[in-house]
Amino acid sequence: MSTPAASPSKPSSALLCFATRADAPRAIAFVRATVGVIFVSEGIQKFLFAEQLGAGRFARIGIPLPDVLAPFVGLVEILGGALLVVGLVTRLAAVPLFVAMLVAITTTKIVNVGRDGFWKTAHDSRTDLLMIAGLLLLLALGGGRLSVDRRLGVRQEHER
Repeated sequence: MSTPAASPSKPSSALLCFATRADAPRAIAFVRATVGVIFVSEGIQKFLFAEQLGAGRFARIGIPLPDVLAPFVGLVEILGGALLVVGLVTRLAAVPLFVAMLVAITTTKIVNVGRDGFWKTAHDSRTDLLMIAGLLLLLALGGGRLSVDRRLGVRQEHER
């Protein structure tokens, strides 16, 4: 029996259903937790080591308003990473993290291809590329069976 289509009068409900759909294999929990912990760690470090990894670094690479954007990105990484770790609205949490990674790889890696060459840039980009791949996987598959998303989805099924 197929599930009924979401009512057009409740777009927020359809978005919540999409965001919490979590039928991926349990193994996705490892990817979700690893990517989430790395983001939490990187976000915290933007505050702990502001000159090297936060506002100071943002200023050095030319990101505007570094004193505003570095703490903002740090909070996005901490909150988004924590949501990934527990698997709560995994798909929605992955979107701003994906955008942050695109900005990071564009402003810190791709700009160096002309100076450093392809192979050095490819080497320096490997972690960023893996984080992007992990986020794309989470966007496609959701939080998986070992997630809060799954618990919410099961609860929604019982409420129908």
